[in-house]
Amino acid sequence: MAQFFQIHPDNPQRRLIRRVVEILLEGGVIVYPTDSSYALGCQIGEKSAMERIRRIRQLDEKHPFTLVCRDLSEIATYAKVDNQAFRLLKALTPGPYTFIHEATKQVPRRLLHPRRKAIGLRVPDHAICRALLTELDQPILSTTLILPKREEPLTDPAEMRELLDKQVDLIIDGGFCGFEPTTVIDMTQEPPAVLRRGKGNASLFEVP
Repeated sequence: MAQFFQIHPDNPQRRLIRRVVEILLEGGVIVYPTDSSYALGCQIGEKSAMERIRRIRQLDEKHPFTLVCRDLSEIATYAKVDNQAFRLLKALTPGPYTFIHEATKQVPRRLLHPRRKAIGLRVPDHAICRALLTELDQPILSTTLILPKREEPLTDPAEMRELLDKQVDLIIDGGFCGFEPTTVIDMTQEPPAVLRRGKGNASLFEVP
């Protein structure tokens, strides 16, 4: 049975944040809010937790995960970011964007795109996320909480509890946080290309 924490979306309770991080470090799978939608997450090095997330969403091995990072310096640990890309990321983070970058050797091989060594990364603008990432001191391996045969993410923590009670270790109720996906930007090409339009302003990358 999953634990269920009600965490304040603007002023997260430190005691609960610490317990969430303990669950992640113990190999747990969590449901948590971001600035675009709720997500499934686990510790980056926990292969078994990642496989549990794949089963929950019925994802194949080619489906990409995202590293949810605390800040730009953490992104730079896991992605190769040149000066031009850094300036762009600095202007758009934190926010509802996922950036595809060439990965560094710090990224486990099982997380990489099968044909190109790339990884998706983002820095959410959400107080619960910031608190978790600061306490954890490493990225959260994540994917949007969209269940099989559904087109949109779950938004109601009570429904999440009903559907996922025996499949995850913790559900965080952080209130409504939306259901629109992030805008995905491919930074491995020049100029950067929009792979998916979402909550972030994609017009910034359109060629006049």
